[in-house]
Parts: sequence; structure tokens; C-alpha cells
Amino acid sequence: MNKYADAGLLILRIGIGTMFIYHGLPKIMGGPQGWGELGKVMGIFGINFMPQFWGFMAAFAEVIGGIAIILGVLMRPFCLLLVIDMVVATAMHLRKGDGLLVASHAIEMGIVFFSLIFIGAGRYTFYKILSRLH
Repeated sequence: MNKYADAGLLILRIGIGTMFIYHGLPKIMGGPQGWGELGKVMGIFGINFMPQFWGFMAAFAEVIGGIAIILGVLMRPFCLLLVIDMVVATAMHLRKGDGLLVASHAIEMGIVFFSLIFIGAGRYTFYKILSRLH
């Protein structure tokens, strides 16, 4: 079954990447006001300055990170950003009293992104497709 590992990884990358683009687009389209609201969550960690920056970074990580994961380009750095994003999301849910059931999605995705840092993109990436065309 190892011969199918790269195909399975591609399916995972396309599925997860697509859902994070979908999840992040409304955030990035929210503009400075929406980014500011999103970025206020960093107050949980005592970071109360530049909420628009932090909100934009979360939205950027989700949208551009989703694209990077699909393409297998700069995937590891974006997975690191997404792990951080999921830690913040988990902390937000737990701080609001949502409980583990609600926070579980962010925890699960954090585990997936952390794992992908070690696994890598696999054989089917944009870079490798381009190199075959030359």
C-alpha cells in the first residue's frame, strides 16, 4: 500500500487546503474592521497591540496557507503558521467556555498541520510538476 501514500497525501492536501481557503476567505474579505475583531483574540495571550495585523495574519495563513498546501509549495512554513492559528483558535474556544467538543476541530487541524510539517508534501507538488515540463 505504500505505493499509494503520495496519492493519499495529495488527496489530503487538496481537501484540507480547499476547506481552509473556504474558511479563511470571509475573514480576509472582512477588511481592516473584520481583521481587528479577529485579532482581538490575541488578548488571551496578553497581546493587545495591532489587532488588525494579527487578524490579517490569521486570515492570510488560512487562505494562502490553503493554497500552499494544495500546491505543496512552502507547505512546511505555512503549516507552522496554521499550527499557531489553531492554537489561538483552541485557546479562544476554551476561554469562551465552548468546551472541548467545540474546540476539537481546531485541535484536530492543529495536529494535522503539525504532522504535515514532518511528513512534507509528498511526490505530487507544483514544483515537481514544473520540473517535469522542462
